[in-house]
Amino acid sequence: QVQFVESGGGLVPPGGSLRLSCTAPGFPLDGYAVGWFCQAPGKEREEVAIANDDHSSYYTYTVKGRFTVSRDRAKVTLVMNNLKPEDTAIYYCAANIMRSVVGSTIILHEFSYWGQGTQVTVSS
Repeated sequence: QVQFVESGGGLVPPGGSLRLSCTAPGFPLDGYAVGWFCQAPGKEREEVAIANDDHSSYYTYTVKGRFTVSRDRAKVTLVMNNLKPEDTAIYYCAANIMRSVVGSTIILHEFSYWGQGTQVTVSS
């Protein structure tokens, strides 16, 4: 069964940086849009960034200019700079099983193969 594995989370002070990675062992990412999502306590899961199969990308407005998503055939990376306390959440990645290129309309139920997530905590 395919499942993503996320890594790279941790505790950083405001203004700090983290580099998150996600892979799906044995599952090439070619042909899939892969997204990073976050879920804070008491809130719904929401999109952060999408790395499309054509190497274009989408960012939610709260992270534009601070986060950068990239991908290769086996891994999707999220570089998070200038982190803020409101970025604190569990970060997950998942693949869109219906579209290889996703724009600003993110439909959560199109994404599958969710991992267990990695905790990001931004606090002084």
